[in-house]
Amino acid sequence: MRYEGSIYRPPGEWKSYLLQVTVGCSHNACTFCGMYKDKRYRVRSLEEIFEDIAMAKAVYGDVNRVFLCDGDAVAMDTGELLAVVERLYQTFPSLERVSAYAGPSSTLAKRGEELKALRQAGLARLYLGVESGSDAVLKAVCKGVDAAGMLEAGQRIVAAGFDLWVMVLIGLAGPGAASRAHALDTAAMVNAMRPRHLSALTYMPERGTVLGRAVERGEFQLLTAREALEETRLLLKHLEVSPLHFTSDHASNYLPLKGGLPEDREKLLSLIDQALSGERGVKPEAWRGL
Repeated sequence: MRYEGSIYRPPGEWKSYLLQVTVGCSHNACTFCGMYKDKRYRVRSLEEIFEDIAMAKAVYGDVNRVFLCDGDAVAMDTGELLAVVERLYQTFPSLERVSAYAGPSSTLAKRGEELKALRQAGLARLYLGVESGSDAVLKAVCKGVDAAGMLEAGQRIVAAGFDLWVMVLIGLAGPGAASRAHALDTAAMVNAMRPRHLSALTYMPERGTVLGRAVERGEFQLLTAREALEETRLLLKHLEVSPLHFTSDHASNYLPLKGGLPEDREKLLSLIDQALSGERGVKPEAWRGL
C-alpha cells in the first residue's frame, strides 16, 4: 500500500485496512501533539485514492473494516468523501465499518445533512480528540475550538447517528486545582456529549512540541503517578453516560482500566483505590509510552 509520512490509527483499528485519504492534519497546531509534523496537510485526489482501493483489493481480496487516515478525513469535501466511502463498500463485499478521525473545526464546518449523508453511506465511527472539557485547557493547548465548540461538534456527530469514540488526556492541565477542574469539566462535557466510547490517555511530553519544550524548561509540571490516578478517579466518578465503554489502558496510562459504565464503575474505582493505597502496583515510568 502507498503511504506518505508516518501513519497513525486508534488502537481499536488494529484490524482495519488503513486508507490514506488526506495527508496530515487540517489543524496540526495542538501544542501537545507530535503527530503529522513530517508533512503538510493536503487532500489526496480521488484518482489516487481509488487506485489505492484497487491495490488493496488485489492484495487483500476482501476486508471487514477500513480506517481513513490521516488526522481528519472529515475535513474532505463531503461529495468526495461520500465517493470514497461508496467505492469502499462497492469494492469489499464483507465491509462492515468505515471509521475516521474527526476534527472539531471540520465537523462544525459540515451541515447536519452532510454528516447524516456520510453516516448513511457507511462512515460508521468517528474518533474525536476532545482532550479536555475546560475552556482554559483547550485554549492553552491551541485546540482550535472552545469548550462550547467542542461540545457542539460531539453532539452533532452523535445526532447524525455516528458511533462516537472520544479521547481525553489526563494531566493536560497540570497538577493541583487545575487538575481537579480539568477532570470535572471533562466529565461534564462527556455527559452532555454522550459518546458510546471514552478513552482516557495520560499526557506524556513529546520532544519538539510546544508543550514538550515547556516541560523541559520547567514551565509545565507533569502529574505524578498518584496525581494521574486521582484525576482519573475523579473523572470516572462523575461520568454519567449510560451505556459507556470506558478504557484507560493505553501505553501512557499508569494503571490499565477497562469496563462498561455504569455496571463496572465500582470495580474500576476499587482498582484505582488499591493502586493509591499501594496494594496494587502501577506501571513504572520506563514502561510507559506513546
